[in-house]
Amino acid sequence: MRPNYNRIYQDLLKQQYPEKLECPKIKEHLSRLDSTEEILKLNQRLFKQNKETSKTNQQLKTYDKKTMMKLLTYQKKHDFSTSFMSRKYNISRTTFSKWKKTLEKELQPI
Repeated sequence: MRPNYNRIYQDLLKQQYPEKLECPKIKEHLSRLDSTEEILKLNQRLFKQNKETSKTNQQLKTYDKKTMMKLLTYQKKHDFSTSFMSRKYNISRTTFSKWKKTLEKELQPI
């Protein structure tokens, strides 16, 4: 079971930032919260983050299978190294390696 992020963000915006709820781009982002990647983009767009907050958020990130597959497919398509992908998306090389190992059967046909 997955949290209803759309509702969570709408309630949060109503309480703290009602003016942001009127923005068309934010409304569009709210309607597309189906993957972890979209949720992280929205969060980044809404809230200014300092170093400490971003470090804490990085430690608490979790990715759904759809996002993992998207990143691994992107890596394979463009022939990027694991090191490059880890720097670009701020995800450890170990995490990428685990994803590859776990999802290697699904990545084969791509």
